[in-house]
Amino acid sequence: MTRGWFVFAVSVLLSGRGAQAQTIAIIHAKAWTMTAATPVENATVVITDGKITSLAADAAPPAGAQVIDAKGRPVTPGLVNPATHLGLIEVSAATETVDTATKAATLGAAFDVQYAINPNSALIQLARADGVTRAISYPVSSGVAPFSGTGVLLRFARSGDPIERAGVGVFAVIGGPSGEAGGSRAAQWKLLRLALDAARTGLAAAASPTTRTPDFLALEPVLAGKVPLAITANRESDIRQAIKLAADYSLRVIIIGGADAWLAADALAAARIPVILDPEANLPGNFDELGARLDNAASLHEAGVSVAIVVLSGIHQSYNAGESMRAGAGLAVANGLPYIEGLRSITTVPAQIWGLGARCGTLAAGQDGDLVVWDGDPLEPSSAAVTVLVDGKEVSLVTRQTELRDRYLPKAGLIATPRRP
Repeated sequence: MTRGWFVFAVSVLLSGRGAQAQTIAIIHAKAWTMTAATPVENATVVITDGKITSLAADAAPPAGAQVIDAKGRPVTPGLVNPATHLGLIEVSAATETVDTATKAATLGAAFDVQYAINPNSALIQLARADGVTRAISYPVSSGVAPFSGTGVLLRFARSGDPIERAGVGVFAVIGGPSGEAGGSRAAQWKLLRLALDAARTGLAAAASPTTRTPDFLALEPVLAGKVPLAITANRESDIRQAIKLAADYSLRVIIIGGADAWLAADALAAARIPVILDPEANLPGNFDELGARLDNAASLHEAGVSVAIVVLSGIHQSYNAGESMRAGAGLAVANGLPYIEGLRSITTVPAQIWGLGARCGTLAAGQDGDLVVWDGDPLEPSSAAVTVLVDGKEVSLVTRQTELRDRYLPKAGLIATPRRP
């Protein structure tokens, strides 16, 4: 055989090997599928080429598969954080690590943060190590009331650009301190309606391209019902105004915050408007949250409202995006939300709210291979992720925090160090 033929034969063999499906099997898992209220014990979950292909109890792993032994530990879908500032805020006191518009900015709905996401953020590492495999990141403020701007969907694979999709929704804030609108709630709602009216009129004038301003273009998919308008609101009157806005303009609306949402639970359920709820808002922090109560999530769920959990105080939307949402879901369960709904509130429901239900949020054939093996109850903050898979590939659990711990903690060898896949 000549050297040329030998090289050709080797290349054919190597290309054939590369074409083989990459299969991972997680065995002996306590698998919370999210499609049932109880876990599948001693389950084998098979992921091939980044997709879940099967889940069954007492099943043998496929021949040749890479095997991960869960040893009876809980396995869940990757967590989906529905409202973060990941990649936008690193250290709030360091202005160069905070991306927000000023009052001098001229962009409202069109303030698109996809251009500012920092893929090297240490906080992305931290969220991923705590089981967050996808997250929505949105701007704090656009500088043009009442809009915050346009958010992005992030997916935390091993490396590379974390932006999976831009333009996932337009965000607005009603209530609270707002110098841009003179602190007037009436002005905020009027400005929002005027912006929607102007966009609808301007976009309809197809013969005049100059009317298609950046803000109008950002609102076009909102008016078409293709992406949601996410409104941060806590007061009951604002929540009811949001319900009316959704009906008047045929919009998909999401409520973020919702401290008083239980007072409008039936109306929210009838309008099919989900709530991204902070269960730690159990006491009035201001006059917009006079109805705050610990069983808000349970009351909304009982009424038929889709509830996702997130802790909305600043640091928890960036630094502590994973552990805080698990703790929040646990708090909601401790106050009446069924346990399975607590798990769904940080996996299935946020995926559905943001239109990802066909891809993630459950352990079912055809779903993305984003899974987490936990060393204990996922809703217990002291539990930790043992293994995290994104797109069927194991990702590193090493963070700046673990590296500092291992460097400076005496007798660090007594603590299990996360592995780099």
